[in-house]
Amino acid sequence: MSSRRDFFTGAAALVGAGLVSRAGAATLPEAPLMNSAATQPPPPPPTGRPYNPVVTLNGWSLPWRMNNGVKEFHLIAEPVVREIAPGMKANLWGYNGQSPGPTIEVVEGDRVRIFVTNRLPEQTSIHWHGQRLPNGMDGVTGLNQPPIMPGKTFVYEFVARRPGTFMYHPHADEMVQMAMGMMGFWVTHPKNPAQHAVDRDFVFLLNAYDIEPGSYTPRVNEMTDFNLWTFNSRAFPGIDSMNVRQGDRVRIRAGNLTMTNHPIHLHGHEFEVTGTDGGWTRPESRWPEVSTDVAVGQMRAIEFVADAPGDWAFHCHKSHHTMNAMGHQVPNMIGVDHRGVAEKIAKLVPDYMVMGDRGGSMGDMEMPLPDNTLPMMTGQGPFGGIEMGGMFTVVKVRKDQKPGDYKDPGWYKHPPGTVAYEWTGASPSAVRHDSVGKPDAKASIEVTVRKPTGHKGHH
Repeated sequence: MSSRRDFFTGAAALVGAGLVSRAGAATLPEAPLMNSAATQPPPPPPTGRPYNPVVTLNGWSLPWRMNNGVKEFHLIAEPVVREIAPGMKANLWGYNGQSPGPTIEVVEGDRVRIFVTNRLPEQTSIHWHGQRLPNGMDGVTGLNQPPIMPGKTFVYEFVARRPGTFMYHPHADEMVQMAMGMMGFWVTHPKNPAQHAVDRDFVFLLNAYDIEPGSYTPRVNEMTDFNLWTFNSRAFPGIDSMNVRQGDRVRIRAGNLTMTNHPIHLHGHEFEVTGTDGGWTRPESRWPEVSTDVAVGQMRAIEFVADAPGDWAFHCHKSHHTMNAMGHQVPNMIGVDHRGVAEKIAKLVPDYMVMGDRGGSMGDMEMPLPDNTLPMMTGQGPFGGIEMGGMFTVVKVRKDQKPGDYKDPGWYKHPPGTVAYEWTGASPSAVRHDSVGKPDAKASIEVTVRKPTGHKGHH
């Protein structure tokens, strides 16, 4: 992480988004910049009330300064380049060098002051999704405040009234700006660090982009046919794993700012939904799940005890959301014999490959891709290709993972006799099933016809 200082000074350089202390907003705090797409270790709070920090998957938390008891942050809305995964970068809009922007962490009861500088080519604002605050700080352009014009800085100030899981995003030209990646995570910790305490607390946002193969900038007018589905603007295998110690109580918080719902599924464990963007769920209202649906505009916090060692998949259960660079108008070629056609095409196109006649798996085959394009299914595991992309990662549970250690422990070493294996004995006799629509002429079907009774006099 690097740091940059903006040399705006004096209240005349600032326009308040509401009633803000001009004396408190006399100078701008620094706006830290992150240039790494790796998950950053959770920073302990240097000042202010104590809390248990969260870990932003492939992201970071925004530092602050204390100014007369007020926690001050500085966000820069600006164009950014985000590496979606190794081999592909995207021209997005975000905050402080990244999309999504940095996570903001505060404590219940904190007075918070956020400076927002606009370096976009158009006006913007920020809505603090789920927060209880003065109406003039809610961030809806035209309704609650004037727009933040390019080159201007606005100030938002309010008290973080309740603990929970929240987001921030624009409410100005929302379709374009959110489609370009403008969003971030917000966590308000409880005053008592022991309340809702867990050993590991991961956060990330769900994002979707439509970036044509070979291009770099999302198509912002898309509503349904997105081809990149990401956790914190990273697609598998570019998404970091979530590394935990066996026996840890783990919380995973996900927020959805895409245009569809996402059934998030965890392998090997049961969890409970313990929080939403409306607050913490009451213990008596919870039940065990292995999947939970996160609808558009919602936050979900799930918790489980990581008692089963191994590498456990964690992903959206919509299968096309675990793929990259999908085409949506591709016909189903399973069962089509196009060997003769392929021979003729190969004479004209030497690199022509027959695809889809046996399914979508590419195995170890590789085909040329446009520049800056990810394969649909990719990622290597200890046993070969994982054949996943998009919203997929791994929860790595290890007995010897030290408390507070988030380093990748490598692939799981399975105890002897605990891995599925190939059967090498005699195979069962083959059973032939004719194709659909071709009844077996030898089949004998006995039909019993019963003549209706009753209703005498009616024929």
